[in-house]
Amino acid sequence: MFDDLDIFAAVVEHSSLNRASRQLNLSQPALSRKISKLEERLGVSLFNRFGKRLELTEVGRLTYTYALEQRLQRSKFLEALSKFKEGEPQLVTLGASLTTLQTTLPPLVNAYMEKYPAAELKLITGRTHEIVSSVSEGRSDVGIVASSIQEPGLRCIPLFEDQLRLVVSEHHPLTLSAKLTMDDLSRLPMILFSKGTWYRRMTDELFQRCGTDPDVRMEIDSFEAIVRLLPTIKAAALLPKSYLRPELLNGGGLVSLHIKELEQTQRTTCLIYPGNGGLSTASRCLVQVTEEVFLTDQE
Repeated sequence: MFDDLDIFAAVVEHSSLNRASRQLNLSQPALSRKISKLEERLGVSLFNRFGKRLELTEVGRLTYTYALEQRLQRSKFLEALSKFKEGEPQLVTLGASLTTLQTTLPPLVNAYMEKYPAAELKLITGRTHEIVSSVSEGRSDVGIVASSIQEPGLRCIPLFEDQLRLVVSEHHPLTLSAKLTMDDLSRLPMILFSKGTWYRRMTDELFQRCGTDPDVRMEIDSFEAIVRLLPTIKAAALLPKSYLRPELLNGGGLVSLHIKELEQTQRTTCLIYPGNGGLSTASRCLVQVTEEVFLTDQE
């Protein structure tokens, strides 16, 4: 019947059996029979006929509206279906905690879009507990968080270990020290991550355990802003090792310094997604690319 509805719509749009028959490549008698059979099947008259002139009945107008809706829905369905046939994923929503947004996401997004250039990637950001809730409640398909989590109904795949490192400009006095301890950070001008974030809580807990009282000059929620400001205000910062790209350290004017106590800040960045096997094609593609980017070198 849906093909007949398309034929009926063509007759309406051409306002003539003769013109519609030419467009449909059907003889006019064959077209008339198809319209008559559709009317018989529906049990109504779709047209009032005045010689060669056709005029839609009220139910004919209703049927034409329905035919247009079916045409639109079929077009959307075929477009979506074609993407599956081509192996291209559909829209996928990725949730990322604020810290992973700046460390983990850039290489992942680049790899995903390079492999699936026609893909649609939507990003939701928030704190770790917000991303966990987002994935649990279905608002995000997949999530990346900077800690290992145990949440009913979610799978948690460890991607890599990370820890904080002391970062200063290459001309900072601390670069001359043979060995550093947390005591060296007391009264040291520092830029810290904003309060309320996971990295800031971890930093504050470390300072409390070690009895360290730094001179906090700024609190910023952007790693990029922090590294740009370090040389200007001659301060130090604690940044995740995963963020310290070679271009920042080799010729970038920054130095990463080792402090034994910072090993206590080691955390695992993880991929999370529903464990009920209900992942969409797009979500499975994103999970696969994530594992390729972060786990291949570990094998």
